[in-house]
Amino acid sequence: MATSFGEQFDRQVTWRREFALRLKLLAEWMKDHELLDAALLERLQRLEARVRADKVMVAFVGEFSRGKSELINAIFFAGYGRRIMPASAGRTTMCPTEMAYDPDVPSCLRLLPIETRRQAQSLMEWRKVPEQWTRIDLDESDPKQLALTLEKVAETLRVTPDEARTLGFWQIEVPHDNPPLDAQGLVEIPKWRHALINIAHPLLKQGLVILDTPGLNAIGPEPELTVSLIPQAQAVVFVVAADTGVTKSDLSIWREHLVTDPDENSARLVVLNKIDTLWDALSSAAQVAEQLERQCAATAQILGVPRSQVVPVSAQKGLLAKVTQDQTLLENSCLSLLEESLSRGIVRQRQKILSAAVFSGISDLRKESGRVINIRRRDLTEQMMELKGLQGKNAPVIRSMRARIAQEQIEFDLSGAKIHALRSVHLKLLREIFRLLSPAVLKKEMTQLTKVLRHEGLKLGVKRAYGETFEQLRQGLRKVQASAAEIQVMLAATFRQLNAEHGFSLQAPPDPSLDSYLRDLDLVERNHLRYLGIGNLFRLAQPEFSDRLVRALSTRLRTIHEAVLADIELWSKSAAAQLDVQLRERQRNFGRRLEAIDRIQQAVSALTDQLAEIAVRMDALQKLEARLMALTDYLVTATERLAPEPAPTAVLA
Repeated sequence: MATSFGEQFDRQVTWRREFALRLKLLAEWMKDHELLDAALLERLQRLEARVRADKVMVAFVGEFSRGKSELINAIFFAGYGRRIMPASAGRTTMCPTEMAYDPDVPSCLRLLPIETRRQAQSLMEWRKVPEQWTRIDLDESDPKQLALTLEKVAETLRVTPDEARTLGFWQIEVPHDNPPLDAQGLVEIPKWRHALINIAHPLLKQGLVILDTPGLNAIGPEPELTVSLIPQAQAVVFVVAADTGVTKSDLSIWREHLVTDPDENSARLVVLNKIDTLWDALSSAAQVAEQLERQCAATAQILGVPRSQVVPVSAQKGLLAKVTQDQTLLENSCLSLLEESLSRGIVRQRQKILSAAVFSGISDLRKESGRVINIRRRDLTEQMMELKGLQGKNAPVIRSMRARIAQEQIEFDLSGAKIHALRSVHLKLLREIFRLLSPAVLKKEMTQLTKVLRHEGLKLGVKRAYGETFEQLRQGLRKVQASAAEIQVMLAATFRQLNAEHGFSLQAPPDPSLDSYLRDLDLVERNHLRYLGIGNLFRLAQPEFSDRLVRALSTRLRTIHEAVLADIELWSKSAAAQLDVQLRERQRNFGRRLEAIDRIQQAVSALTDQLAEIAVRMDALQKLEARLMALTDYLVTATERLAPEPAPTAVLA
């Protein structure tokens, strides 16, 4: 039987916890052996936090009545013995719904009224105002009560076309896309803008986040959903129906709201749902299989994805099979194969990201720790040569050597002014970087974009305005990169001088690459430009919609800028910490050399003892280095053990 989503996800969570524990133990071990400076400690802590608490989001996207909620029920909630998310006829999810677990919040359903769309605040901003949400506590021990309460995400309102237009559900310019009017001339729209479900489901407790989205009519007016939430999901399940194939509205969602370039397809899985509609008593199993394969191939061709990324399934029969424990029906529903494809895809995606982070973090750790060990080895060698040079020498020679070491220490202390000047210039250049990434600079760009979007009439030049805005943002990151390179050149020159004058082994860290953040900007721009297609061109004529769009963009860009700042700060701290470590080691070396000379002056036999002690410390240092390599080797290769076995079915590449 195929591995279930829960089993595969459990494996990953167990691995992450063990890995995070080993990172923590490594940090403690390095601290005990004085190998951990402030920068390395922060790197390890960031890596541990990323591994331990990383969220994994799976977004289910598709048109109304494609079976998204039923698929969520079948994969995640069959253990309740019934439907939990509304998925029966006439009851379907009407607003974007996030399912997650926060231990600081009681089990509850929180609903954001649709009327909040009249204001410009983004969903991220509304999350910080809990009193504006309608909260309903949940009883997880009562599946019936849980299901009845969650039906609220299917609630609707009936409003006039003018109200619907204000809220983004009615466009005079494209009447064929508008919802129908009832006998009273009213329009049915969702009652809620967004829903948050907090329950202690085992998978949600382990970091899984499930995003259930409504159809095109509800996705379109909510820019943050398309340009922020969905693109950040580790896996996107796009659901179409086997009985209809890929319809025009399905294709609109795919093209306008999902990233479709080749680099992103690996995170996309297309589900051909409701295959039970093809089960025909008048057709043989081979004929049904042939028809199903044609549907899968046609779906792959229309959407432009590999056939391996299209998985046929019957969510309804899969849920029924799990509830009734009907193994034959479960196999026929293909639900287990979908779960395996989904779980393997997520594990593979997370492994790819974690492997890169671990390799980079451990490589830096080895480099910096190895430098400290080499400094200590060099200092011990220097002490041994000095002490061997004293063998057979009289007291005046020993006193002369002590005076020379003391003079070296005085000259070394005088270099503090040069180091202070280096730090001052370093901080001055850093302040320029912080200015380039400041909220004020981002706010200025967003204000200019808002002015363009607020011009009356159709915004035919909006794509050009977006292009200019993003080019300014890219130029800002390039200036940051140039400033970092300038700092790196200055550090390299000063470090070479200090190395020559004082025998240091300082090495300026390479300036941080911002290529990944430039790619993030490109991705955000593509998402927005795709979103600003013909389908949403008329919505842009509404100031409220334009404001929401810019607020959503601002929230996403602020996240990117904060990540860049964090990397720059850590890079800067690495350079400063390296200097601090070598200064500290050199001061200790002076102290040890003077102490050794003083002891030799007191007793001739102390020379032999000192040489023996240094030999012991050299051996201990060798063992310390070997242990460091062994511990870090385990961490570097640990991500390989996370990789799932090759799947026998379609998987996320």
